[in-house]
Amino acid sequence: MMYQFNREEYEKRMEWYQEARFGMFIHWGIYAIPARGEWVRSPEEMPEEEYMTYFKEFDPVDYDPKKWARAAKEAGMKYAVLTAKHHDGFCLFDSKLTDYKSTNTRSGRDLVREYLEAFRAEGLKVGLYYSLLDWHHPDYPHYEDQYHPMRNNPEEGNEDRDFNRYLDYLHGQVRELCTDYGRLDIMWFDFSYGEGEKCMRGETWRAHELVSMIRELQPGIIIDNRLEVSGEGFGSMWEGDPKPWHGDFVSPEQIIPPNGLLDKNGGDLVWEACVTMNNNWGYCALDTNFKPAGMLIKKLVECVSKGGNLLLNVGPDANGNIPDQSLEILEGIGRWMKKNGESIYGCGKSGMEKPDTGRITRKGNTLYYHLFENTIGAMPLQGLSKEQVKSVRWVHSGAEVKIAKGWVYDNYPDVVFADLGPDPVLPDPVDTVIKVELK
Repeated sequence: MMYQFNREEYEKRMEWYQEARFGMFIHWGIYAIPARGEWVRSPEEMPEEEYMTYFKEFDPVDYDPKKWARAAKEAGMKYAVLTAKHHDGFCLFDSKLTDYKSTNTRSGRDLVREYLEAFRAEGLKVGLYYSLLDWHHPDYPHYEDQYHPMRNNPEEGNEDRDFNRYLDYLHGQVRELCTDYGRLDIMWFDFSYGEGEKCMRGETWRAHELVSMIRELQPGIIIDNRLEVSGEGFGSMWEGDPKPWHGDFVSPEQIIPPNGLLDKNGGDLVWEACVTMNNNWGYCALDTNFKPAGMLIKKLVECVSKGGNLLLNVGPDANGNIPDQSLEILEGIGRWMKKNGESIYGCGKSGMEKPDTGRITRKGNTLYYHLFENTIGAMPLQGLSKEQVKSVRWVHSGAEVKIAKGWVYDNYPDVVFADLGPDPVLPDPVDTVIKVELK
């Protein structure tokens, strides 16, 4: 049976995902050895022979996915997505369709299987990333492709390449992942590109057939939208007329949409911002431009307040270790999430204007005011009348916050003011959360 979009089934499979709100992206492969990012072959136009030296060397002696899973869980993440195969074509799983895989390196291990077992054991949902591009496969276009490392080399012409043979390989590997590794929660494809004769989108990938196979083998799985677009597009879901291969969510990359994402008719779209901790996805030894934990906490809050998820990336090194800076950031986020997670999980847009002092997330009749900065005097809870408010509490302690009274506030009868006490400094300088229960 060829898959057709069904709104009721769609909303059911998306429930856990919109409850979760926060996940870990893991970009890892033999590109961790040159340590110049996961795209290294393309900008450097690196020949296959040179790149193969890293394949022969790859031996992540410290790889312990249980440590990764614990770090994700402690940070408050609810799901993870690992690169089973990136654009370089190297597979972290024991595919029967190629020799270019982790089990044929010095490590001799099925790294995907170990990851899945470790993350499931921590109660996390599990996803796999699979690149539609493949710079290793002989039948993938080389010369004049937009991104292939050999795109400028006429000696690497495409005359004897059979793209359908590559598609059989792609579909075969996805079948292996969907058949041999237990239940998968997310399939994260990357990515479609090009126009006209060089269009690598949708049915170029035999996408309807591919999605139908995945839905049959993994009925509850969630698929991203990149069989149709890449980070820069919204796809047919935005048009309100989803194609069978449109995917389940929009995947803005390295940006949080300024106003969240709506379809062209004004309906909410499910979306997930994928974001790096520094400036690279794969391990980059010289990239120390890490975003501090406090900034990323605010970005997570921003995503949720706009109705989206945050997929935050780590790039483990060649030995299999998540960099210390990344672990410190995850620990910082985790400390905040332990106290304030209820303002993230299962929350979304408040339907109210963004206040001057921070952001608002909402779950049913509960509003969470995320305070990024203090005010002089009591905190205005704009958008509310006193008659609407049932109670106000600090989230971190559960203690009551009183409604402020007095002549200072009498001039503003349409604003509720929360009395945060005499200390002008907020308890948490990054984001102090107060919970407002409505009647």
